[in-house]
Amino acid sequence: MRSEGGATRLQARFPYGVETELATRRREIIAPRAFASRIDAGEDIHLLFGHDFTKPLASRAAGSLELRDTDMVLMIEAEIDTGTSWAHDFMVAHRAGLITGLSPGFRVPPGGEKIERRGNELVRTVTQAELFELSAVTRPAYSSAQIEARAWQPVGEVAQRVAERHAALRWR
Repeated sequence: MRSEGGATRLQARFPYGVETELATRRREIIAPRAFASRIDAGEDIHLLFGHDFTKPLASRAAGSLELRDTDMVLMIEAEIDTGTSWAHDFMVAHRAGLITGLSPGFRVPPGGEKIERRGNELVRTVTQAELFELSAVTRPAYSSAQIEARAWQPVGEVAQRVAERHAALRWR
């Protein structure tokens, strides 16, 4: 997963418009670009291990998390430094195929959802949500939201930035 002088890069996708069953007779859909408000504003968003803010893996503020929001999917790319015990544990579990899901942590503001009844089911469509974090999890509510890790060797402008950073701040 790692290469000399490199870091582990994580890529993940959260597809919009996919209906999922949250509980018996309760379904949810995240509408396209429902998370756009905080993403477009450049707000800090974290990638966490298991929705635990004491186990951060990457963040926008730290420059280790990039988000690309489209009408079809939210794309996540993160640079993971396994220098912490939880990041190392996450990578070991991910390589073993135990943690491959992605789950968003968000709050729905007033007016940010539509709820409809379909027979004996309730379907909530989230049209606007304040995204605070995304988490690597074992069983995501949205099974199509998956994570993939790969070794990454910096090149070009990124390699130059790495070389210019103080040695204590470089990837290990």
